[in-house]
Amino acid sequence: MWYLATLIKGMSIDQALAQLQFNDKKGAKVIREVLLEAQELAVTKYNVEFKSNLYIAKSLTGKGQYLKKIRYHGRGKFGIMEKVRCHYFVKLVEGPPPPPEPPKTGFDQAKEYVQQLRNRTIINAL
Repeated sequence: MWYLATLIKGMSIDQALAQLQFNDKKGAKVIREVLLEAQELAVTKYNVEFKSNLYIAKSLTGKGQYLKKIRYHGRGKFGIMEKVRCHYFVKLVEGPPPPPEPPKTGFDQAKEYVQQLRNRTIINAL
């Protein structure tokens, strides 16, 4: 689910629905239904003029409630089965999506790391 949530973050809603339609993962169907419902809510409840003029600002997943069961094996042994559930949160914003940020190079990451090390302070020093 997390993979799909990060995949569609920052996309326009039409592009995200197209990506999810051709994805074979189990969560793709669930997220697609949620996006369609959110799109309809935006048009009816929040007075969005065009339903395709939305983009996905936030797309997050979270842990849900676990259901544990006992699975019995031979010779008096057992295992624990877990039914995992998760939460999905989405935020749609009206307008065109912002342009994607270019990925940082290794040199830029190293410069930021060195700057972070130089900005450290000693707490409770003399």
